Amino acid sequence: MTGWSSGAQQFLGYRFEDVVGRSAAGLLGQNSGIPVDLSSAAEGWRGTSALRHRDGHDVVADIQAYASLDHEGSAQWLVVATRTQRPYPRPTQHPDEAEATTEEAFAQCHLPVMIYDAELRALRGSAGAVRALGLSEEQMRGRRVTEILPPHICTKVEEGMRRVFETGEPELFQVHGRPRPEARGHYWAVTVSPVRNPAGEVRHVQLMALDITELRLARERLALLNDVSTQVGSTLDVTHTAQEMADITVGRLADFVSIDLLDSLLRGLEPKPLDEGPIGLRRVAQQSVLPEVPESVIQPGDVDYYPASSPPVSCLLTGRSSLHRTLDGAVKSWQTADPERAEKVRSFGMHSIMVVPLRARGVTLGVAVLVRHRRRHPFDDDDLLLAEEIAARTAVSIDNARRFTHERTTALALQRSLLPQHVSAQDAVNVAHRYLPARSQAGLGGDWFDVIPLSGTRVALVVGDVVGHGLQASATMGRLRTAVRTLADVDLPPEELLVHVDDLVTHLKTGAGTAPDSEPDVVTDLIATCLYLVYDPVSGRCTAAAAGHPPPAMVTPDGRAEFIELSAGPPLGVGGLPFETAEWEVPEGSLLALYTDGLVEGSEHDIDRGMTLLLQRLDQPALSLETVCDDLIETMLPAEPSDDVALLLARTRFLGSDRVATWDLPSDPAAVAGARHEVSRCLTNWGLDEVTFTTELVVSELVTNAIRYGSPPVQLRLIRGSALICEVSDSSSTAPHMRRARLFDEGGRGLMMIAQLSDRWGTRHMPGGKAIWAEIGIPNEQS
Repeated sequence: MTGWSSGAQQFLGYRFEDVVGRSAAGLLGQNSGIPVDLSSAAEGWRGTSALRHRDGHDVVADIQAYASLDHEGSAQWLVVATRTQRPYPRPTQHPDEAEATTEEAFAQCHLPVMIYDAELRALRGSAGAVRALGLSEEQMRGRRVTEILPPHICTKVEEGMRRVFETGEPELFQVHGRPRPEARGHYWAVTVSPVRNPAGEVRHVQLMALDITELRLARERLALLNDVSTQVGSTLDVTHTAQEMADITVGRLADFVSIDLLDSLLRGLEPKPLDEGPIGLRRVAQQSVLPEVPESVIQPGDVDYYPASSPPVSCLLTGRSSLHRTLDGAVKSWQTADPERAEKVRSFGMHSIMVVPLRARGVTLGVAVLVRHRRRHPFDDDDLLLAEEIAARTAVSIDNARRFTHERTTALALQRSLLPQHVSAQDAVNVAHRYLPARSQAGLGGDWFDVIPLSGTRVALVVGDVVGHGLQASATMGRLRTAVRTLADVDLPPEELLVHVDDLVTHLKTGAGTAPDSEPDVVTDLIATCLYLVYDPVSGRCTAAAAGHPPPAMVTPDGRAEFIELSAGPPLGVGGLPFETAEWEVPEGSLLALYTDGLVEGSEHDIDRGMTLLLQRLDQPALSLETVCDDLIETMLPAEPSDDVALLLARTRFLGSDRVATWDLPSDPAAVAGARHEVSRCLTNWGLDEVTFTTELVVSELVTNAIRYGSPPVQLRLIRGSALICEVSDSSSTAPHMRRARLFDEGGRGLMMIAQLSDRWGTRHMPGGKAIWAEIGIPNEQS
């Protein structure tokens, strides 16, 4: 011995000085298997040996000896000993006893183990094989696999055994089937290994089968739950979500599935507590392993009424699932109360039923019924737990879809209440419009349109879009539409109107950002676009300004379509930037198209391509406005648009000289009488003698005020449309104000009289002064 480690001292009890320099033979036990002369083992030696402890007892160890050279080049051996737990056979044990122990171990092995000869006939079988196959070892001996197992299992097993005989390499594969007719189907991991003789020849094969049924079922359940998590709830649609659950579950857990929900859920309402008694549920989804779902007694969308004693009603009232056989008393009572359903149970051989509630946030939304009739084996408790987990995950998705439906319905109701419900007839244009809410999960947007009558038979056409979706976008849209309508009544030019609306959006952002429960990320994105267009049928001209909005399109009477060159300007909410106005002439009978970006931009094409398509669709022979609207919606939008769409079409009219009369008046009170005379003669020519007296009074007051308080030049204009408009303009920018005259006041009653005699009146500011107008109704006028 030339070396001794501390580990060796702890292992055998000898100190360094007790062993170094002495013979290693003194450390070997009485039954040691280590060769005395290791020089014959040139490649080293490995085995199990008994070593002698210092106190005299033997220690069984695994020995590994490594050959090496010392620093002088002499041969030496490094011996590593590791304690072993294996019993060390003693020479005193008879070989027959060892063979008997091995035989007992094989015979009592609880795993199915079989030994086959070269002809693939069974030689031996363990206790596990006897138990799995239902045959004694004597019955199995001499029989081939094909004589014991079903054919589809035998073929795969025998092919593997033959390959092992040919290659000598073990094989591992999986099979599925029933080892005997009365047993359930099992999954087996089968290992076929060669058994060699001392010469190394493969004389037999060993077949070992490990039952992995529970492992396989656990994996299938996990895979099913994973598919439910990833595939159920792909949309925010209640019916579609329920159908996804039915589609995934059928064939993997049940043969037939039906899902019924409380009817209020489909309207987005919170379910109310249920009363005892028969309950009607709406069938929203069903699926079967058979084509066309013949097991169902109703179709999706219909209401199914469940008796008070039926398991689904009990499930709804208690919120607890249940597992039934068709012979159970509860199911028999259900069949008695529902003969049609009982006939389905008998004709399809339904034998096992699970009734599972769909619950979310502690509220029962509906019930799922799962049935087996093609699978031989009934549902068990593990299946019920799996169905409950699937139903719980589906219920969360259904509840999310219900809440989305509720919010969308609320937002849509709000949005429609804020949009024009009816556009009144205008002298300037004929209009048609469409509004389509978005169908995406983001919810409704903030698109809007409006048609605003202005003084002088003019009309304002407006479209806008608030960036974002949901209730906030709809509420903001309503505020902006109200602001635009209010500013339009003041007759502000388009560019000034957009400046005021831009200030309003900026104030909304600032005010919302300081609210106690504000959402800064939402408020920061408060941006809107708007197009404001004014058409004057007397001059036949349009003026328009845009705030980040796509330009309007115009189609002339000859069918030529083009976009108006209009500076887009910054969106509303940017603040501090000016807007530009464009003005152009519009031929009579032209078509003006105003729209939001949802019409021209989508998943199928970008905005440039969409605007090209819009011109192509507009460049058609003259059609009715309603027909053009329908054509644009059908050809340019997908079935479910991802963004709101607002479309406004207007066919222009022109009021020529036969409907407009204009007089320039001197700044002299004596001109009032002449103005009344000219007006009377004009109304006679127009056949409006019935309103002559009223019109003369109104004209007298308007002209008198312009001469007395205004600045020359003074101009009087009559416009005959659906109503008669009297308009007097002067170069002064001072607007008159109505006041209440006292009893003995000599003035102050003119505007009061105008207000009483006319349907509407007001003041319009112009670059060179102002105009005061009054609108007088024409009885039975056919414009």
